[in-house]
Amino acid sequence: MAKEIKEFQLYNSMTKQKELFRPRVDGKVGMYVCGVTSYDLSHIGHARAYVAFDVLYRYLKYIGYEVVYVRNFTDVDDKIIRRANELGEDPITLSARFCEEFLADMADIQCLVPTHQPRVTEHMEQIKDMITKIINNGCAYHVEGDAYFAVDKYPNYGRLSGRRLEDNRAGERVAVDERKQNPADFALWKAAKPGEPKWDSPWGPGRPGWHIECSAMSAHYLTHAFDIHGGGMDLIFPHHENEIAQSCAACPESNVNYWIHNGFVTANDEKMSKSLGNFFTIREVTKVYHPLALRHFLMGTHYRSPVNYTISQLEIASEAVFYVYQTLQDCEEALLELKEEAEKNGKISPAAQECITKLHEEFEAKLSDDLHTPTILNSALQESLRFMNSSLNMLKKKQPKKQQLSTVKSLAELEKQVKEVLDVLGLLSNSRYTEVLQQLKDKALKRAGLTEDDVLHLIEERMLARKNREFSKSDQIRSDLGVKGIALMDVGKETVWRPCVPVQQERPDVPVQQEKPVELVKQENPVIPTEKGQPAVPAGEEQ
Repeated sequence: MAKEIKEFQLYNSMTKQKELFRPRVDGKVGMYVCGVTSYDLSHIGHARAYVAFDVLYRYLKYIGYEVVYVRNFTDVDDKIIRRANELGEDPITLSARFCEEFLADMADIQCLVPTHQPRVTEHMEQIKDMITKIINNGCAYHVEGDAYFAVDKYPNYGRLSGRRLEDNRAGERVAVDERKQNPADFALWKAAKPGEPKWDSPWGPGRPGWHIECSAMSAHYLTHAFDIHGGGMDLIFPHHENEIAQSCAACPESNVNYWIHNGFVTANDEKMSKSLGNFFTIREVTKVYHPLALRHFLMGTHYRSPVNYTISQLEIASEAVFYVYQTLQDCEEALLELKEEAEKNGKISPAAQECITKLHEEFEAKLSDDLHTPTILNSALQESLRFMNSSLNMLKKKQPKKQQLSTVKSLAELEKQVKEVLDVLGLLSNSRYTEVLQQLKDKALKRAGLTEDDVLHLIEERMLARKNREFSKSDQIRSDLGVKGIALMDVGKETVWRPCVPVQQERPDVPVQQEKPVELVKQENPVIPTEKGQPAVPAGEEQ
């Protein structure tokens, strides 16, 4: 049974409003999220989508639900075949390779492994069975080895996207085919072409259309009626619209309670595309920024709002992650000596208890309000970390033993709550704090074009300059490093360094030049993209 939560709301793209979440079966959730077409390395648009649904998956489990999470792979498709032909590789082998690369990227940005990860090529029988049912129910027809869904036979077509059939003009991503009864009819099965992968079927050898695969696989793993279906906003039409039509045509009882869609990713407020040169894979980003920084950045905007990818925002996210782990590391070191005694004899201070309670309540309240992660990251979590650092400073001063034990006990309990929040957000690494901090420093050095020895040498140079009272030189060394994202801090007689947000950003090795900051856009009623103006990340093939 799910534990009681005051309110858990999700925005439903079907009803265009936030709704209280009510699963079909008490205590259990079935969730299907459309996966990647595996023909290349995954881009940050993919990261945006799967981080958003990973947070939903984690939070559902956190509040007590038993979740079956299904995320598919499209491993046979026009794009895969084209790419394989370009590389002189077998399409199925190529797609299998990029499926594994995708899984590595998802692990890198700490997305949990779904319950099931079906591949199209492993579910041909389920796909053919569904097509057969649709044809037998009079909602599809076959011509010369191809099978098409007849949209005229489904009167509710367009209810998710709000589009009318007359909006689907031939030639605008809808393939022109004189054999179709209606230009908007879409392929369920495609007749084999020479040299393409093919499977036998009642309509002749061929392969599935794009849309039918998700209907067949979601029904196989979750039945025809389940709780949540998710994906990027660009999938609302035609992909999810077509899924609804064909699923209902195959089984009239087919139903999804909540349609959830994440917003797009742009780069400096421009559409992200390869032709504009602002299209980046996850690995291009994580080469110079820690994967946790990318995840933090993506969660810094509400999942339904567009994310504007800029270097300045990645720098801010990276610094935020460093601050989290430095605080946790400092806390771990401070608690080593007295933690056990404080556990027995210490009492949590009223101020600490208030901070713990506020973090817990705000965390659940904001995630229960359609997964509002930005407020947690930028408000509740920050307040808790500041309180922890204030308590750590108190421990450095002489305190009566009773007060000292209270401070340690308070720190230990607050650390637990902070770690719980980080865990649900997917920001708690399995590595030791020191390892994460070193990884963040290594990335900062890479962005700066420096080695740690370079920095240590400059620190020595600065110390010598200060000793010789050459303060303008010592200030210049510090300033030059600050421009490169390296902050020097004098701690007593010692100087240490940490990553920081650079004063300016003119490094050609970083994927995107910083211009404008990310803004959270309130999107209670998101605009459904039309075929003429597809934003951000394209997702699909012609119908």
